[in-house]
Parts: sequence; structure tokens; C-alpha cells
Amino acid sequence: MRGVIFDGTSPRVVEDLEVRDTGPGEVLVRIAAAGLCHSDLSVVDGTIPFPLPVVLGHEGAGVVEEVGPGVTHVAPGDHVALSTLANCGTCADCARGRPTMCRAAIGRPTRPFRRGDERLYNFASNSAFAERTLVTAVQVVPIPGDIPLVPAALIGCAVLTGVGAVLNRAKVDRGESVVVIGSGGIGLNVLQGARIAGASPIVAVDTNPAKEPLARRFGATHFVPSADAVREILPTGADHAFECVGSTRLIRQAVELLDRHGQAVLLGVVPADAEAAFRVSSMFLDKSILGCRYGSSRPQADIALYADLYRQGRLLLDELVSRTYPLEDFAKAADDVHHGRVARAVLTF
Repeated sequence: MRGVIFDGTSPRVVEDLEVRDTGPGEVLVRIAAAGLCHSDLSVVDGTIPFPLPVVLGHEGAGVVEEVGPGVTHVAPGDHVALSTLANCGTCADCARGRPTMCRAAIGRPTRPFRRGDERLYNFASNSAFAERTLVTAVQVVPIPGDIPLVPAALIGCAVLTGVGAVLNRAKVDRGESVVVIGSGGIGLNVLQGARIAGASPIVAVDTNPAKEPLARRFGATHFVPSADAVREILPTGADHAFECVGSTRLIRQAVELLDRHGQAVLLGVVPADAEAAFRVSSMFLDKSILGCRYGSSRPQADIALYADLYRQGRLLLDELVSRTYPLEDFAKAADDVHHGRVARAVLTF
């Protein structure tokens, strides 16, 4: 079967990929569509260290082909969205409703794929850039059959991360002010999360003016090219500032834009050894800096919620799909994402 692999040189599409048989508590999914996220490219450029060779992709939707012993919540033929959390479900963090903190879901890749005699790792317990992938049952969330699989693919990362950061981590309330630095795939979902939460004003910050129409469509009440311009709209600062780019300079700006009792939420991926600086004295005004993994999500509940909000017209997915690419055009899709030509590129199978 076809898939996108990275072996340390350059990512490429191969046609001789194999996946092992389905085991207990596992599900084999035929991928219909997969979003191309900056995290995939961060593996390629080394920002995210990862064992190689690896089958890329972590944001996908498809159809269940086979379930292993013990799997009862989905059956062959079901439409599903995939999460990246292969959490155990039984540890203290899972029991507290914090599956993103489960240690079984962090840094423990397996090798379910093979090319000839070589075994390959899965990325983010998912590897959605393959025609078929093998995941744990907890990662598979059934969605209504009337939801198109192309936009549904984006729920599993961009939506869970962006909207989840607003609703689950920051817990933005009605009437609170929000600043979103970066209007890419994650930033757009932070914007619509803020809109769903009833925040106002919602200020998008991006140096690319071409992103303004989409940012406003997703919920921005204002669009400015720099953090300095935010002060004209929010002279005392923001209740919440989300950094969605992955820049230590912008992390500092997010902190400096906070009002008293404000929260800066860090979503952009920076190199593992990156350090950020901020003025400590300002933090004594009850300000907070919050890390956020995967939108602090509970995928089984949240994906179902977001699918329902999409059906109600409250959550935008179709507008997030800037362009679809056949799998063999992966290089073109990656180049468009890298240069910011698209909000989200979706590979189709």
C-alpha cells in the first residue's frame, strides 16, 4: 500500500508499505483524508525529534476495516475520526479526565509498519499518511455518516488543539478579550473556539494581510499586523493571548499583551531546547503562562461534540480545507504549507 515515510533524508511517497495484523484492542482504518499539519513538517526539519524511519501523518478520518478482540464501540464500515492519544484509560491522569497527560500516550511510538525487512515507526500513534493504519481503540471516534470525511479529518488535530485550548485549557468566558497570534490552521481554530465561547473582542495578529478574510470568517472581530497594534484595541491588555506560531519572541509578546489576571497559552511548536524570556515583575499581577498539549482534550467526548457543532453550523470545517491534494502530490502540499499558502492542506486517498 501507499504511504508517506521519512527516513532522515526527505519525506517521500512509497508504494510497498505493509501494516501488521490487527491485535486485541486495535482497529484497522482505511484512511480517506488526512490533514497536513506543521507538526509533520517539524519532524522533517528536526524541530520535533522522532525515531526513524517513520510513517508520517496524525490528523485523519476514514472507515473502519477491521476490529481486534475486545473492541465494541466501532465496527467495520463505521466512519471515524482519529486522535493521536493512545492513552491507557486506567492511570490516575486518565481517571481524572486528563488523557493528554497519560504517560502511555507520550513518547512511546510502536512499529506496526514494514517495508521488506525494515520495520517503521508510527507518528503520534497514528500515521494517517498511509492508505491503512493501525491504531488503538481509544483513538477511534465514530462520527455520523453524513459528515464528509475530508473536513472531518481536521477534527483530530487542528480542531481538538485550537478549539480545545480555548474551551478546555483557558476556559474562556463570555465577554472576555482574546488575542490570537498566528492565523494558520491552529490559530483559526482558536479564533472559532473564542467565537463559540462568546469572547469579545477577538483580535487576530498576523503579518500576512491575505489571511484577514478567513480570520474574520472564523471569528476575529479585528485583524492587525503586529502586537503593537493590539494596544490600540485593548489599551489595558487582553484576558487571554494564544501564541500559535512557535516563536520565543512571540511568546514574550503574548505575555506582554496580557491584562491583569490574564493568561498566555502556548500552542506553537518551538525547538525542544528553546528558552523564552519575560518580565517577571509583571507576573505578580496574577498573570499566568499556560502550556497546552493537544487542547487538553478528551477525544472521545470532544470529537463527538465538535462533529455535532459542525452539523449545527457553529463549527467551521469546510472553510478550513484550503485545498485537497492526491497523496502523490505530498511534496507540493508540504511546500504550500511551509510557505503559508494554505490554512490546511488535506491529502486524499
